[in-house]
Amino acid sequence: MKVSMADTNKISFIARATLIVLGVLFALVGLYFTIGGGMLIARGGSWYYLLMGLAVIVSGVEIARGHSRGAWIYGLAVIATAFWSFWEAGLDFWALEARLLTFTMAAMVLAIFIPLLRRAEGRSGGGKLMAGIFVILLLVNVGWFWGMFTPHGIFTPRVDEQPAASVASEDWSNYAGNSLAHRFGAQDQINASNVQDLKVAWTFRTGDIPDSPGGGGAEDQQTPLQIGNTLFLCTPHNTVISVNATTGKENWRHEFPTKTTVWVRCRGLAYFDAAKPIVQPTAAGSTPVPSVSLPHGAVCQHRIFMNTIDAVLVALDADTGELCEDFGTKGEVDLKTGLGDAPSPLYEMTSPPTLAGTTVVVGGRVADNVALDMPGGVVRGFDAVTGKMRWAFDPGNPDDRQAPAEGKTFTRSTPNVWAPMTYDVASNTVFMPVGSAAIDLWGVPRTKLDEEYGASVLALDATTGNEKWHFQTVHHDLWDYDVPMQPTLFDFTKPDGGKVAALVIGTKMGQLFVLDRLTGKPLTEVTDIPVKAGPIQGEAYPKTQPLSTSMPQIGAEVLHESDMWGMTALDQLACRIIFRGMRYDGLFTSPGEDYSLSFPGSLGGMNWGGLSYDPTSSMLFANDMRLGLWVHMVPQPAGAQASNGNESVNAGMGAVPLKGTPYSVLKDRFFSPLGIPCQAPPFGSLTAIDMKTQKISWQVPLGTVEDTRLFGIRMSMPMPIGMPTIGGSLTTKGGLVFFAATQDFYLRAFDQKTGKEVWKTRLPVGSQGTPISYTSPENGKQYILISAGGARDSTMRGDYVIAYALP
Repeated sequence: MKVSMADTNKISFIARATLIVLGVLFALVGLYFTIGGGMLIARGGSWYYLLMGLAVIVSGVEIARGHSRGAWIYGLAVIATAFWSFWEAGLDFWALEARLLTFTMAAMVLAIFIPLLRRAEGRSGGGKLMAGIFVILLLVNVGWFWGMFTPHGIFTPRVDEQPAASVASEDWSNYAGNSLAHRFGAQDQINASNVQDLKVAWTFRTGDIPDSPGGGGAEDQQTPLQIGNTLFLCTPHNTVISVNATTGKENWRHEFPTKTTVWVRCRGLAYFDAAKPIVQPTAAGSTPVPSVSLPHGAVCQHRIFMNTIDAVLVALDADTGELCEDFGTKGEVDLKTGLGDAPSPLYEMTSPPTLAGTTVVVGGRVADNVALDMPGGVVRGFDAVTGKMRWAFDPGNPDDRQAPAEGKTFTRSTPNVWAPMTYDVASNTVFMPVGSAAIDLWGVPRTKLDEEYGASVLALDATTGNEKWHFQTVHHDLWDYDVPMQPTLFDFTKPDGGKVAALVIGTKMGQLFVLDRLTGKPLTEVTDIPVKAGPIQGEAYPKTQPLSTSMPQIGAEVLHESDMWGMTALDQLACRIIFRGMRYDGLFTSPGEDYSLSFPGSLGGMNWGGLSYDPTSSMLFANDMRLGLWVHMVPQPAGAQASNGNESVNAGMGAVPLKGTPYSVLKDRFFSPLGIPCQAPPFGSLTAIDMKTQKISWQVPLGTVEDTRLFGIRMSMPMPIGMPTIGGSLTTKGGLVFFAATQDFYLRAFDQKTGKEVWKTRLPVGSQGTPISYTSPENGKQYILISAGGARDSTMRGDYVIAYALP
């Protein structure tokens, strides 16, 4: 029906103003895309955003003028965007959501105005058309929102080829459960069929609530020990507490007050039973374990060892909590002896000591990127009864096992061992993950030995401290890619069916290296890949770097512009522009005076939480985080002072001076203007790897944004996008994998075979701990225990230790 011109002019002033406002909004969004698209093209990027921007500007102008063709122009642009999105991103949900959701939501709103636009043109009708388009777009957008609350990962259910091997239940007597570092609970009372019935059995409050301003203060990252009916806890400020494992009632506690305020944490303890027969190694050529003796009836038959934050090794009577007077000096050994100037927090102990036969082995955390002159990374072994030093391994003087002479020190600024170690009973060997020299980001003055031992796996004889072998995972580390976790020991199945005593270890680069325990030789393919030299004069840039190419690489893909992400198309464009403005050559992009991108970055992929392994199914479980970092080396004048040794170099707290070098460093997370990671999700995942085939069985996102704050506001949406993880997983004989150390406040259980989340429970605060599993000798129940003191990026803190059991 034709409407007269007089009728056309009769749409209300408010209606006409509404169309003008709507058109202006569309035009402004189009202008953003046009300007941003032009910047992106200037940096060698996609032409799409410029073209889309121009289309949206024209659409907005036409809408403001009251022409319905503005809606059709926009509709055609959205259809073109859909084709472009599928061409560039395939069927990846999160990639498509970032490209399309903004536009389909706007199209749904615009559909409502179709009748008004037709009236403004002097035409009637359009209601049915509007309703049809609106319903279609509503369904599309409902699909988007449904997908945002659905896990997206790799789901390939594992099929067992043979019945699981039998494994005897045992105490959680080591930091990682057993001496093999499996993080495996050999109990099956709790399984996939009944895990949903788990309830809180008891809750214990330690009284030590960690405060962590700026991310470098106190953190609860403990994994308790369980011996019989007793649990041993350590709090961030080094209070050791004995608790009844069945009831959660306190037996005793021993406090070690400290004035240290930076990097305050205790990840675990070690246990020694002097009355237990010594297990001698069985591997050919291994040295014997030294014997120790205590008088009959002497105290401290059972000992708890802890490294305090301020670098003291202490021995406590596990039965009473009193210091063992016969150990060191009245129960303590000063670990700063022989180091020279080594104040806290520049030299600290955050990881547990390692009980290797009758030798207590300790390394130490040397603060990264503070100054050229720092304490050395010496590793030492002490008699478990007397506390006397048996040997020292100094990476700067590897042939000398003795303490330095009077007035001398162990070599300064050498690579250190800050993460937990693993002891192999069969060969009497300690396997240790080695970090880098004192300054990660500028390696000009490093020695030949620094270059040799940095970022390596090192095997030492537990009795003598002599080196057996070392294997380097990164050459000339300039990224803080130190080896961050204890190795996990297992029997590797060769292609011919034979077994080899092996270890597997994960790295910050998302690599998994499988090595022969006796020789250190790779058992899976490691390829030397060519890498580009960086821009700083004087650096000894290597021409190649090792990659573990036949094992899955977790979150270590090379990024492209098309991998950039954002919750909206607007911040996705911003991320593309930022990405194109940085120098990026892949995994080994060296820092320089420009802005360079490091991914997965020094915070991840895998970190100190370690791996878990189920020996009954040969399944390995790895959790990771994916937070790229940009790096900017800033020339600084001579005489610049050092930083205080906290995590500011990774937390975006301004330029951090590298004392004694020509540079300070500006380093921050690769985020969009909305404070969201620029690369596509997940930002943290749990991956199951079948070690018989070295293939991924499944990979699922870990954690939601529910407890994450954006601009100070809690998001409160359980979107399983996968969040950065810190801490480790627990696998059990019951076919489950437990995990808590995400950024939301949950303990979860996953089905080992499928990766499906089969249970979760709300925690009072987040956790950075690793769950443990044990059976109470008092009532025969299996317990799952977790320590919850607060997620890494949360201000909500607590002091909870919570045990779960079936009713």
